[in-house]
Amino acid sequence: MNNGNLIISLDFELIWGVFDSVTFENSQDYFDNTKAIIPEVLGMFERNRIHCTWAIVGMLFNDNWNQWKENFPSSLPDYSKPQLSSFKEGLKLASIKNSKHSCFAPELIDLIGSYESQEIGTHTYSHYYCLEDGQNLMNFRADLEKAIEIASLKGIQLKSLVFPRNQMNQDYLKICYELGITNVRSNPAEWYWKNPESNQLKVKLARTGDAYINMGKKSYPITDLKRINDLPITQPASRFLRPVEGNDFMRKLKLRRIKNEMSVAAKKKEIYHLWWHPHNFGYKPKESLHDLACLIKHYTYLNNKYNFKSLNMKELGALVK
Repeated sequence: MNNGNLIISLDFELIWGVFDSVTFENSQDYFDNTKAIIPEVLGMFERNRIHCTWAIVGMLFNDNWNQWKENFPSSLPDYSKPQLSSFKEGLKLASIKNSKHSCFAPELIDLIGSYESQEIGTHTYSHYYCLEDGQNLMNFRADLEKAIEIASLKGIQLKSLVFPRNQMNQDYLKICYELGITNVRSNPAEWYWKNPESNQLKVKLARTGDAYINMGKKSYPITDLKRINDLPITQPASRFLRPVEGNDFMRKLKLRRIKNEMSVAAKKKEIYHLWWHPHNFGYKPKESLHDLACLIKHYTYLNNKYNFKSLNMKELGALVK
């Protein structure tokens, strides 16, 4: 390969990814902002030829609560932490007036799908936790089958998957491949990503510090991506784009860090995989869009100078294949 590549993947989940940490009543503006900025992000991507994979929670495909209730998978996880179940939470949300807007987004999915450069992937149907106690392979297969089924009703063939909360379970990769998933985002190689659900202080400090100071190279050669029989290609993430900080110095430090990493990837003809959640733009949408524009401007510079290209996960997988 005679050029490097920028890969962007977005974990699109709305309330299904955070209901155990936020309340619906206190987060409506947050999700309203999230839905409002998505067309703006798509416009920025289109104007600047940015390709992206949108890993979408399958529940967002539903039109309303009646359809949601009809679309339960054939086998449900019984998490030892019941507060993680989106099915139990959904039954509560369904009784709240105006909750539909924060729980479903079929019109935005249609909009995303209208752009040729934007890939619709999956974030599982229910924001499924693959490393939690109380779930198993059968539950996961049923969940992924439902995600595939509801996407197919819109003519979408799912090829890429992002595990919710980065809980990648090696034992589940074969099921992904059997169901047509050929690309999976995996975690960075650093020690502080080995256990994605870890709450250890040293892990939190390392992940936070890594966003602002140099703790090692983040890009990698395409030769690191291997096609293994009966398994999807695992594509390591490089960097999580953290939400806009209240401190301008830290904010500028973060953006400089990302731009420097992109530059290294472009010069070395390597892969740089940036990801975030659309709802990370929900608290400070104007500032978030400004920062994204800064990163895209730097990408354009690297594209012109080093032939740095933008690909989505499906397109990168095709190169490896």
